[in-house]
Amino acid sequence: MGKIVTFGEIMLRLAPEGYYRFVQAASYGATYGGGEANVAVSLAQFGLDAAFVTKLPNHEIGQSAVNRLRAFGVDTSGIVRGGERVGIYFLEKGASQRPSKVIYDRAGSAIACSVPADFDWDVLFNGASWFHFTGITPALGDNVAEICYSACKVAQKKGITVSCDLNYRKNLWSRKAAGEMMAKLMPFVDLCIANEEDAADVFGIRASGTNVTAGEIDRDGYREVAGALTNRFGFKLGTAITLRESISANDNNWAALFYNGKDYFFSRKYPVHIVDRVGGGDSFGAGLIYGFSQGLPPQETLEFAVAASCLKHSIEGDFNCVSVDEVKKLSGGDASGRVQR
Repeated sequence: MGKIVTFGEIMLRLAPEGYYRFVQAASYGATYGGGEANVAVSLAQFGLDAAFVTKLPNHEIGQSAVNRLRAFGVDTSGIVRGGERVGIYFLEKGASQRPSKVIYDRAGSAIACSVPADFDWDVLFNGASWFHFTGITPALGDNVAEICYSACKVAQKKGITVSCDLNYRKNLWSRKAAGEMMAKLMPFVDLCIANEEDAADVFGIRASGTNVTAGEIDRDGYREVAGALTNRFGFKLGTAITLRESISANDNNWAALFYNGKDYFFSRKYPVHIVDRVGGGDSFGAGLIYGFSQGLPPQETLEFAVAASCLKHSIEGDFNCVSVDEVKKLSGGDASGRVQR
């Protein structure tokens, strides 16, 4: 298995202590996170050679982000230095019927101001077998979308497997812009990852019998969505969709499905009491990449990915700090949470 390369933005995350609201907060805890960075960290914890590519300022805050990734074993040698600032996001944790809230302060970040000449993908993909990005990255600007497109072209030329999490963010671009750009990128993608809303927001493909605000998920409806996505774009590996039944901000039911163009696979469902849900989808994507890169069959890969993501919901911060053994123990049926001595 070669190196797994991910490309995107890592941000400084500022959050009030516990469940304090923004208007109550007198101080903020600082950590780092971002979709593709989260995936790289997960894969490094699974023992794989994971590299994260981005652009960060050549000052102490930029270096702190690099250091944090290095602490988790991620290869940061492909990070370009330059630009003026690190993007920031503020997180207010929700509780009970009050939802979590995110406020972005990322305009003008180093990666958003990057240019295609910053990244030599022939060099960055040296020794790589897998490339991962999300829909957040091309949403940062036309320049970054062009960089994503170039990366995908080089990856395809080199025979590198490409995965993409649709990850639509309404604060970054419109549904129309997302649909147009992501449709240009999808022909390069082998594995598409989405949640219960992404396919509708980006491509207008909706699941019947589903009301996400009411926490109602219809499995057959998402079977249709996975089939429509795979058939439209011809993903070689297929489409995976997470199924989140939101009971409250603290409690969800968590499962997923995978369609490989021939068969549908459904995971077991986990009742999750949430400590921190940010990065949950990223940990799912990392689990899929791990499973498929290790040659696991589709059902086992899906169960591994859902179990990894289930565990992430119990961990503070964006990063999923779990091992393969911990994930396999849960996916194998031990969900007791008993003390390990």
